[in-house]
Amino acid sequence: MTTLGTKLSHAATATILALSASLAQAALPEGAKAPDFQLNAALAGKPMTFSLADALRQGPVVLYFFPAAFTKGCTVEAHEFAEATEDFKKLNATVIGVTAGNVDRVAEFSKLECRDKFAVAADPGAKVAAEYQTQFKTKNGTALSERTSYVIAPDGKILLSYTDSKPELHIQKTMSAVKAWHDAAK
Repeated sequence: MTTLGTKLSHAATATILALSASLAQAALPEGAKAPDFQLNAALAGKPMTFSLADALRQGPVVLYFFPAAFTKGCTVEAHEFAEATEDFKKLNATVIGVTAGNVDRVAEFSKLECRDKFAVAADPGAKVAAEYQTQFKTKNGTALSERTSYVIAPDGKILLSYTDSKPELHIQKTMSAVKAWHDAAK
């Protein structure tokens, strides 16, 4: 590769890294006030309404945004949150998944992939995702949400804000934040 080609390659890499870093920090930060919302949702395949304000009256909320129901990573993440739901409940935490993708299939997704353990809400047009600064547009202009997890304290303060396209660490990070809140609240 020529010296000019090497310089261009380094410049392109630096630009991509800078853009990636800004995307990773785009979500609402820890310490911010979580926007309140109410969405149509499903639990165990049955329609319901999810209200953040109502859920916060019970304890902290683990709010996780995912791009689309029945996609590989989103299914993995749903299974892992389903397995951890009882542990979250022992700490008085509510888990809610929110998606702008395949909103017509949230009831089916809540039953099959969330294993009837927690509610999934439909966010048509990713409007709530935009309030949480985790919205992105696909190449065809469809608004979806990035894979971002929040832990919100009962007072509405964001305790954890974590964005990563891979689902593996979301459950671990949210559980750690809920446990830290629980221990501090004792």
